Amino acid sequence: MSATVVEIDKLWSVFHSAGMDAVVHQNLSLRIDAGELLSIVGGSGSGKTVLLRQILGLEKPTRGSVTVLGEPAASMGREGAASRVGMLFQHGALFSAFSVLDNIAFPLRELKTLPADLIHDVAMVKLRMVGLDASAAHKMPADLSGGMTKRAALARALVMDPPLLLLDEPTAGLDPGSADEFCALLESLHQELRLTVVMVTHDLDTLLELSTRIAVVADKHIVAEGTAAHVMAQPHPFIKEYFLGERGRRASILLQGTPKSG
Repeated sequence: MSATVVEIDKLWSVFHSAGMDAVVHQNLSLRIDAGELLSIVGGSGSGKTVLLRQILGLEKPTRGSVTVLGEPAASMGREGAASRVGMLFQHGALFSAFSVLDNIAFPLRELKTLPADLIHDVAMVKLRMVGLDASAAHKMPADLSGGMTKRAALARALVMDPPLLLLDEPTAGLDPGSADEFCALLESLHQELRLTVVMVTHDLDTLLELSTRIAVVADKHIVAEGTAAHVMAQPHPFIKEYFLGERGRRASILLQGTPKSG
């Protein structure tokens, strides 16, 4: 049996606004095992990104628990958390005043334990790992294409060699060709580095191309989880609308190849 990397148990997420309580998650439970590439899908307002923030320890659940790598997710906020969890934000979130190389090196420099020449060398290795060449190292974020921004942000997320990688809409804003190339990169890194990946995406092509397992959030909890074929066979109204509409029928052609395995 694979080791459990993330364990979400009976999670409640309740937000208070204008004197009212908004319940986003209610008794939501989910387990993510080592080596999986699990995608979380759900409608607008279903709390997908909230789950990522809770895995990162940026938000605390109202009730229930989130455990990451055997520790409460709240401990992710402690020093050294970047060595356990990497995060690729939807729009890259690169520091605009830093060069690409300085963005990638930032988590290593924050440690203040490594010599500058070693930090430079490690950052260059990660730069090349994501398909950028040395000429990109001294570019500023404003000078990058959308695809290059995603790659630089991915290199920064991986610079500490974390076993867990979180992806928030990784192909958002990319043209179809760039999205395909980035999916191929993610799939290659997932396999080569034996990463555990949790991805939030609304893009069906990305979902079906990369996922080893899918979890569907609706009605404030997980209503279905498993392979794409298993999830698409479930009778829930959201699943029918999302997967079996016109876009879903086109994207599901991807399922006709070899099934993904963890």
